[in-house]
Amino acid sequence: MKDTQAKFSKITVSLHWLVAILFIGLMAIGLYMTEFKEFSLFPIHKSFGVILLLIALLRVIWRYMNGWPKPAGKYTSVEHLLAKIMHWTLIIGMLLMPISGIIMTLSEGRGLYVFGLELVASFPDPENARRMLVQNEFLAGVGESIHGIGANVMIFAIGLHLVGALKHHIIDKDGTLRRMLGQSI
Repeated sequence: MKDTQAKFSKITVSLHWLVAILFIGLMAIGLYMTEFKEFSLFPIHKSFGVILLLIALLRVIWRYMNGWPKPAGKYTSVEHLLAKIMHWTLIIGMLLMPISGIIMTLSEGRGLYVFGLELVASFPDPENARRMLVQNEFLAGVGESIHGIGANVMIFAIGLHLVGALKHHIIDKDGTLRRMLGQSI
């Protein structure tokens, strides 16, 4: 059940890939929405964002209970530091992106729904039901800024993470990628 230096548990592997697929999918939908002003995708984006947050929280709890994995090979102190920075960036980002999206949505008075199930009611303007009453303009702006900047940081971090995985696999040949695929090294 626990990770070892030679193999990651099925829980670790499953949570990693589930978060990765959801996160990258949400990033793609978010970029598409903002680039092409396709706002009809917001309900899907928000619903999967809430689900991502729940799974990401499970992943953080599992990592805390399971401990940090031992490196698959021997690395310099600089490589260890870079790996820690990268992993913390990804962990914070996978939590901060959905949280900032939720803060933005709720502060704008839009309510929170997961595939139509109301978690928090919206605040429609009584004079125009298509408009929402902003609940907190400052928090809406903070959430929007964090979400926008966070998206750029996460695109960069995910790219570096992929490059690092390929470096481990092709250059170091240390089995790191095989471990993340559920195989033994």
